[in-house]
Amino acid sequence: MKGTIPISEKYLLTLEEAAQYTGLGMQKLRNISNDDNCNFVLWNGTKRMFKRIKLEEHLNRLFSV
Repeated sequence: MKGTIPISEKYLLTLEEAAQYTGLGMQKLRNISNDDNCNFVLWNGTKRMFKRIKLEEHLNRLFSV
């Protein structure tokens, strides 16, 4: 693919990319993003996409996961 964008510069991350980026497991990311009030996930059909900056902000507010 021409001009691959690094994960750290993407707006949306797949579940796999978000796990790689944050160091959290995919199941943990699924669990914390299943909340109806979750503001860092965009659903593309059945595909869960993580808004990278909002995900970072959410994790910065947490004491533990």
